[in-house]
Amino acid sequence: MCIIFFKFDPRPVSKNAYRLILAANRDEFYIRPSKAADFWGSNSEILSGLDLECGREGGSWLGISKRGKLAAITNYMEGRVNPDVQGRGFLVSNFLMDKDLDSYSYLKKVSTEGHLYNGFNLITAEFKAKQDTVCYYGNRGSPEPIHLKPGIYGLSNSLLETPWRKLLQGKRHFTSAVSDQSLSCDGLVQELLNVLNNEELNTPDPIQEGQGNGYIQAQTAVCVRTPHYGTRTNTIILIDAEGNVTFTERTMPNCDTSVWSTSSFQFKLQV
Repeated sequence: MCIIFFKFDPRPVSKNAYRLILAANRDEFYIRPSKAADFWGSNSEILSGLDLECGREGGSWLGISKRGKLAAITNYMEGRVNPDVQGRGFLVSNFLMDKDLDSYSYLKKVSTEGHLYNGFNLITAEFKAKQDTVCYYGNRGSPEPIHLKPGIYGLSNSLLETPWRKLLQGKRHFTSAVSDQSLSCDGLVQELLNVLNNEELNTPDPIQEGQGNGYIQAQTAVCVRTPHYGTRTNTIILIDAEGNVTFTERTMPNCDTSVWSTSSFQFKLQV
């Protein structure tokens, strides 16, 4: 399970406003090996965490490049998954490395291969000097990707904006945080981390319960917590009107849910 909230505003009205505010949780088995966020790729231009699971090495769940490309993925909750298919995390890494396809064209290509993967939702975006673009495709929904209009969105382990109670609750809290014009950058990051770490259960939720047979009650919280599986990474990405990026990751370095490490990166888009 994972969850992503984001506000997309390609033409912010003030210098202190943001073209993108994104807050995301990665939920995974605690023992699954992964690398904390850092720069990688040619000229160290891509910033993301990386999956180190055997056969999935190099895949990612969320990343951004200095050239203004961003991608994020969530799994689609369904009863049966095929362990032998291609890892979904490569859909993120491949987009961040691709120098030819724009975000919509990349998703169009992915949509022709969607049947080769277990269920997923993929967001791709480009933040350029002249135009910002955010697109979405889910291989359990419409056969065509879509361009997203400016606004506030929520995505969990169903299709974009599916009204799971956890998504609605988290989106309300996210909207409140991003609407507070008095917050500094650090203050906004802290408020978004509070949104992501809400462990309140949102039960009952017939819509979530009715999707496949992978449902467990703990997964109705924005922050999932069970003995062996749950939220192990929070990520905040801010892009301001002038292309300055703040990337904050709070992650569990091992299987101890009481020990967390926080890293922050700042850079300017090279576009």
